[in-house]
Amino acid sequence: MSKAIIKTEKGDMTVDFYTADAPNTVANFIKLAKSGYYDGLAFHRVIPDFVIQGGCPNSREGAAGIPGTGGPGYKIDCELTGENQYHDRGVLSMAHAGRNTGGSQFFICHSRNNTAHLDRNHTCFGKVIENVDLVDDIRQGDRILSIEVIED
Repeated sequence: MSKAIIKTEKGDMTVDFYTADAPNTVANFIKLAKSGYYDGLAFHRVIPDFVIQGGCPNSREGAAGIPGTGGPGYKIDCELTGENQYHDRGVLSMAHAGRNTGGSQFFICHSRNNTAHLDRNHTCFGKVIENVDLVDDIRQGDRILSIEVIED
């Protein structure tokens, strides 16, 4: 199973990917991370006891678009049939504007509270396994410094 370290201004979170359950979503995230796509992007949406959301290119310093409305220029299909499609504390999931419209935006859940309606509607593709408490420390506008992918 591959992993990643999401490096933020508040510290580093280690993520285990759900490669068996969401192979295409994981591959897309890894491709974007390795290309430096996420470097410098902000967590543009933070809702207490719900999620922190990032991955929008319009959140990059100097970008012209509205944060939360951008993507990589393509869309990926949702993968909702795997075993791990359950939104709980530390789970990474794809944000989208409707089924099969995700691309680069993702969110990390604060807790199981208020997230059951996301199950099998948004693709869960990983989980924070180290330093999950950082999810509580992230504020709107905090930046992703980089994402380091560690492949087995």
